Amino acid sequence: MQLFTVLAIVAAIAVSSVDAISQISIKGSKFFTSDGKQFFIKGVAYQLVSTDPLLNQTQCALDASLMSDLGANTIRVYHVDPNGDHSGCMKAFADKGIYLFVDLDDFPTQISPSTPSWNQTQLSAFEKVLDEFVKFDNTAGVFVGNEVITTANGSFAAPYIKAAARDIKAYRNSKKYRNIPIGYSAADIAELRPMLQDYLACGTNASESVDFFALNAYEWCGQSGYKLSGYEALTTNVTNYDIPIFFSETGCNTVPPRTFADQASIFGPDMSPYWSGAIIYEWIEEQNNYGLVSYGAKVDPTKNQDALDGFPRSGTPTPISPDFSNLKSQWASATPSSVMQAAYNPSNPPPPCPAATSGGWDLNPAIALPTVGQTYGQSPSASATGASATKKGSASGGKEVAGMGVGLVGVMLGFVWWL
Repeated sequence: MQLFTVLAIVAAIAVSSVDAISQISIKGSKFFTSDGKQFFIKGVAYQLVSTDPLLNQTQCALDASLMSDLGANTIRVYHVDPNGDHSGCMKAFADKGIYLFVDLDDFPTQISPSTPSWNQTQLSAFEKVLDEFVKFDNTAGVFVGNEVITTANGSFAAPYIKAAARDIKAYRNSKKYRNIPIGYSAADIAELRPMLQDYLACGTNASESVDFFALNAYEWCGQSGYKLSGYEALTTNVTNYDIPIFFSETGCNTVPPRTFADQASIFGPDMSPYWSGAIIYEWIEEQNNYGLVSYGAKVDPTKNQDALDGFPRSGTPTPISPDFSNLKSQWASATPSSVMQAAYNPSNPPPPCPAATSGGWDLNPAIALPTVGQTYGQSPSASATGASATKKGSASGGKEVAGMGVGLVGVMLGFVWWL
């Protein structure tokens, strides 16, 4: 009996090791798996419901299977409930080799673009999300914010983003968690390039900088090109960047059908030495017409609680043609240049903190980061009031309204209407 027990344990360990997924870490400006291979993101934005799409294991398994067929290895989720049980969904995605980038904020705790603050309520909420998702090996990274700055004159909010990264990194380290990457997802604002990305990475104190930077960019529309789209200019700004950078949203839909021709450049020789991939907006078809899949025909939301805005949000995902197959083909043919971690010796130093410029970046590089309890324009306090919920705005300087702001706010409005 004892021998049987030992054999059973050994077998369980063997199965576990076979099913295990490598953790993601950072070295220099690149992501690597724990077996030393460079990791390029081929991702989709995944927010079936406004609250948390990672609680329904059955649905996650259905979606993960089709994502695997698409060639995706990453999802991005914007809002989660840290009190929920995510083990089933995270395993379903891990079983298909799919990683997660998750936003730590929610509507009540996001950093406001107009009156940014960083307080204990926000910090505690961010910590709870980190506590929940750091335990999953396929959590690739977390965002401390998404499009906090939405206008060319919004640079005054940047120190609050950096303060959030500082305190979450300190919390991560104090809990002795693995060095799960902590970064920021920015709106593509031409007037703030490359100052915002440089500011968040600058300085000699790495504990106050983000681990990675990501960009929501919808510039490549229709029959564009590497230069015409502005991708060449974006890449010029990152050739000496010392941390990973990738597209956290992309996929312009103003010229249907979407061909995703930009993926050939992102994973090609012009960009793959500097960029770590892209996340396509988005998985589910909604009113904004960015979806790669649908869950059925539009219905009366008053008769179907699962379709609060008229679009079903569960069931068997059906690819939307030809967008799904177009993206699948692009990713299947992508062959980015890569390097093994052991052979990679990064030498780029952090960028200098950018000086203020006229008509855009208006921030003293020597300004101290906010402390917990501080609100822009006010003296530091012990306030624990949450930040105001703010609708995500458009990305000035780009060609697209940021998809998440339209789609997810629509879901929330539908939910309020239904109640």
